[in-house]
Amino acid sequence: QVQLVESGGGLVQPGGSLRLSCLASGSFLNLYTMAWFRQAPGKEREFVAYSRWTSGSTYYVDSVKGRFTISRDNAKRTVYLQMNSLKPEDTAVYYCAADKFGRGEGATRDEYEYWGQGTQVTVSS
Repeated sequence: QVQLVESGGGLVQPGGSLRLSCLASGSFLNLYTMAWFRQAPGKEREFVAYSRWTSGSTYYVDSVKGRFTISRDNAKRTVYLQMNSLKPEDTAVYYCAADKFGRGEGATRDEYEYWGQGTQVTVSS
């Protein structure tokens, strides 16, 4: 079993920055694919970014490319999402997810077996 706990969300003005953290515990292995998703009120959960340890690849949804960066500290079992140049449309609950099998393409919700409880990010003046 794997447990994921997100932190770092909060209120920020447009153009500001936040860094989200996801701490993994339990039977977590660094080779798992890690991802961030987000869900705005009234909308379905959408993919934001993933990091595949086995290949070293990362991938981002078009709307955050050039602004967000996913990274990981394997010693701390922590995955980060650095968010810069934040926009009001980035407002959502952000969720961390882990895929132990790594067989999917990485950007769909049903590939991930483990999820955190989410952390709220609000971008507003």
